Amino acid sequence: MPPGPHLPPRTLILLRHGKSAYPPEVADHRRPLAPRGERQAGMAGDWIRRTQPPVDVTLCSTATRARLTLAAARIGAPTRLADELYGATPAEVIGEIARTADEVRTLLVVGHEPGVPGAAVALDPASPLAEGIADKFPTSAIAVLTVPASWCDLPRSGATLVNFHVPR
Repeated sequence: MPPGPHLPPRTLILLRHGKSAYPPEVADHRRPLAPRGERQAGMAGDWIRRTQPPVDVTLCSTATRARLTLAAARIGAPTRLADELYGATPAEVIGEIARTADEVRTLLVVGHEPGVPGAAVALDPASPLAEGIADKFPTSAIAVLTVPASWCDLPRSGATLVNFHVPR
């Protein structure tokens, strides 16, 4: 059911993980954040808390760098870890978002490139922000979209890109 005139649209916050470290002989899925990534993730969390509605639920990749980004961002919402976000295509990211419970008003997704920026562009390809996001979505970058319908309708309804922020 759409939010209707009495409910505000849902808010979707897409966050790419912070800058990762490259320790020798550590598998990609287990790479930690670099010190710069920890700082970026903290600034991303500060920006989210300052400018966005309170996050109801977080959907986070199981990759170490994504989980550490979420921890450094200090977003205190319940979290669903999703293996499916690691290496996901934009369509797969959108599919995971579509599984979100209808009562969730604000959803934070912590994931990877190309899935996270690709999902932002796929949901609102005509937005003036879409070209910049498609060109460069740095680590800890944040795309914010408003979602006019239920999460399960997202693949069909799309969303509106309302903000793109790179914490520095």
